[in-house]
Amino acid sequence: MEQRCAACRARTDGLCGKVPETALTALGRTGQRKRLVAGETLIWQDDEAPPLANLLSGLLQISLSTADGRAQIVGLVRPGDLAGRPYGDRAPQTVTALTNAELCLFPRHAFARIAQTQPQLDHALLEQTLEALDRARAQMLSLARKAAGERVAALLLDLAAEDDEEINLPVSRQEMADILGLTIETVSRQLTRLESRGTIALSGRRGLSITSRSALEAAAGA
Repeated sequence: MEQRCAACRARTDGLCGKVPETALTALGRTGQRKRLVAGETLIWQDDEAPPLANLLSGLLQISLSTADGRAQIVGLVRPGDLAGRPYGDRAPQTVTALTNAELCLFPRHAFARIAQTQPQLDHALLEQTLEALDRARAQMLSLARKAAGERVAALLLDLAAEDDEEINLPVSRQEMADILGLTIETVSRQLTRLESRGTIALSGRRGLSITSRSALEAAAGA
């Protein structure tokens, strides 16, 4: 195994955690580390032959361009998740860094070559893809069934690290509204309501402190 892979924080997560040692060694030899700054785009919608990337740290957004030229956020990529795809002609979505991020990029031709000799790799990719589909379906159910306050609280928990009570929100209130299928006014009301209950404390446009994680989890219906 490559030394950098042995020490990688994503070694046991996502795709890398699903393949045998031989496939992981082959991936490690071809993977290229890349850093993105917040706001930098990794893949543009309709790019030809987009790469496959394993997110090691940070947060990415997936967006689609609408007919009137607006960008609609349709998903988030978290550490251990994949962005891009090894097959297909063009990128169906745009992938942009919401925060500073680090990725491991796999050139398409190299990934395809490894998959020919390591059939477990395609199996792991399929498993990872189905897990992402399950999360998307769970998100659809949440949008359909959860009240506005529950959606906002759940997103805050999603954006915060497990043990991090201080958040510099990587998305604006409008972007939160887009993700949750709400209006910006509704998002603002729900944030104010959470603050008035002592669950969170707001600071500036994007600063936020979780003052009671248990209360926030209860508000999210967790």
